[in-house]
Amino acid sequence: MAMEHRSSTFEFVTAEKVLSVLSYKLLIDAVERGLGLFSKSKSSSGQDANRSSVDQPVRTTVAVPNKGFLGCMPVYIEADELLVTKLVTFFPKNENVPTHNAVVAVFHANTGVPRAFLDGDTITTRRTAAASVVATKHLANGKPTVLAILGSGTQAASHYEAFCETFSSLKQVRVWNHKPERAKEFANKDERRHNCVACESVEDAVRGADVIVTVTSSSSPVLMAQWVKPGAHINGVGACRPEWAEIDPNLMRSAVVYVDSREGALQESGDVLLSKAEVYAEIGEVVNGTKTAHTDKTTVFKSLGMAVEDAVAAKIVLDELGL
Repeated sequence: MAMEHRSSTFEFVTAEKVLSVLSYKLLIDAVERGLGLFSKSKSSSGQDANRSSVDQPVRTTVAVPNKGFLGCMPVYIEADELLVTKLVTFFPKNENVPTHNAVVAVFHANTGVPRAFLDGDTITTRRTAAASVVATKHLANGKPTVLAILGSGTQAASHYEAFCETFSSLKQVRVWNHKPERAKEFANKDERRHNCVACESVEDAVRGADVIVTVTSSSSPVLMAQWVKPGAHINGVGACRPEWAEIDPNLMRSAVVYVDSREGALQESGDVLLSKAEVYAEIGEVVNGTKTAHTDKTTVFKSLGMAVEDAVAAKIVLDELGL
């Protein structure tokens, strides 16, 4: 472990190093535990009794007019002595550079001295897919055989990889993008397995699907309620702003809605706010056994992403690299 003295330089862990050690096998278990810790100790009213084991405020953002925003996501996990913050930017109009950029900073919890900085894009991409896997493990109705992915970018690729690695029952993966050529490029990559096919329409992609992942950049609904079979599970990952939505409000209101953070969803999720859907539970409450997994009903996991997920991912990387 690194010495806790102030230095003019700190360890920076590149994306390549993060990828070399941050396996989904380790990450999914860690994210599941982290979500459970975050949702622990609820009062009977459903409000926070205390979060002494995890201190994580709702993400704060600074807008850059007509361009994007900067978000700050700090967390302290007492059990793991993890003091971490992620700085992330989202500039949706970017064309020749990524729309999302991030760095994760880890500090020594006993002294506050910086310990390491890590590539945040890779951590964000992987931990987001891991959270969707955790939700699907708990909420899917039986073993999924058909997965539909709406979107074909970085998050679509990470979800494809995480789901195919986790669910051996998958027989087909359908992918859609508003630009059909991008969906075809995604489906035709050499490493694609599980009969990955490109679909011309969202309806074609999701009809009969057991699990649906929405990872689009759309600010208005693309997934309609009438296309989703009863009992399907949906992971809503896009639409990360209160004025954006990618899921039909009727679907949100008719499904059982789970979130990563109730407080976060009620401030940041347009899918929840614009539809006025009722949030039934945090997925961590299901992990902890304090809320029911309604696998017999259509379910939505609205994922906004949390610092606790970044922190447990960073811990894996530093532990595996011996830093």
